[in-house]
Amino acid sequence: MRVAIDAAPLLVRSAGVKNYLYYWIESLRKLAGADAVRTVPSLPWGPLDHNRSIAPRWRTTWALGFRALANYTSLPVLEWQTRGADVFHATNLARRPPRGPKLTATIHDLTTRAMPELHSRANLLADRAFEALLRRADALMADSESTKNDAVRALGLKPERIKVIYLGIAPAFFAVTPADAARVRERYGLERPFLLSVGTIEPRKNIDTLVRAWRALPASLKEQFDLVLAGPMGWASAETVSLVRSVRYLGYIPESDVAPLTAAAAVFAYPSLYEGFGFPVAQALAAGTPVVTSNVSSLPEVAGDAALLVDPRSERELRDALERLLLSSDLRGELAARGRRQAAQFTWEECARKSWEFWQS
Repeated sequence: MRVAIDAAPLLVRSAGVKNYLYYWIESLRKLAGADAVRTVPSLPWGPLDHNRSIAPRWRTTWALGFRALANYTSLPVLEWQTRGADVFHATNLARRPPRGPKLTATIHDLTTRAMPELHSRANLLADRAFEALLRRADALMADSESTKNDAVRALGLKPERIKVIYLGIAPAFFAVTPADAARVRERYGLERPFLLSVGTIEPRKNIDTLVRAWRALPASLKEQFDLVLAGPMGWASAETVSLVRSVRYLGYIPESDVAPLTAAAAVFAYPSLYEGFGFPVAQALAAGTPVVTSNVSSLPEVAGDAALLVDPRSERELRDALERLLLSSDLRGELAARGRRQAAQFTWEECARKSWEFWQS
């Protein structure tokens, strides 16, 4: 069996989907071999950087040009690029999939259906186009039971067409040493213990509520701990930008720094309003960092009993959970141990194995 995976998101600025494709394709190739798992377009494999392509500039320009031809002309570009493949696994950057191979795709989330008011018109249009492809697919994967249920409810897809396959966590998060954590703290000048949140600054991530909950903590705690935010600035309001700038904001940090920074934190806070899986939460669990996260969408499914769950729209609930964790080293230690056990089920090797079985079926 030969599978062609749409790797176009690896050419553009992206976060979750790019992370997924990069580690997933690596693991699939280790499992089945590079001849059995091709990327469309064919790409050289470089280091993961969410802000730029993994390919050289000339190759990126060439590949994106061919994708535009495939999407917006009648030229059979994807037919040429997938010749000999049994399966084409599409992403939301494919508009006109090839007709020969079986068609599959991964449903990562239904955020533009659940919260359209939090997204740009361009995002909404792109997702509606991808939904049309999902309806045509022979079979589908979903990142979580929550995402599968949302897809069935919002898109009218048949549940038997969707297989839940949990994503993996990069091995680096399971293997951070104290020296690694110390180096990253020194690199960013983090002298005091800190509470961390990682992710693109956009409305869905609910950073406003997090900062306000932080501000409402007792002064004695704010004197002991810092609030640190890391991630690129997305489509955030002026008010959100002002709140972000009022605490320690690191901006985008290289992928190689995310694991040690996460492990160095005293507490990881992620009060997102909606997630299809929630990479940052799973990564924090793997790093042994106690987590406070939301009791909505996929987050309780991913966190299990290894995190404090709160209503993300309640500043008071979030503040109380943060205070409880910051005041209790015993509770932090208990959640850290549970987190490592919970995260052990999320490996890219297991994700690749189940994906290969899915295609074979």
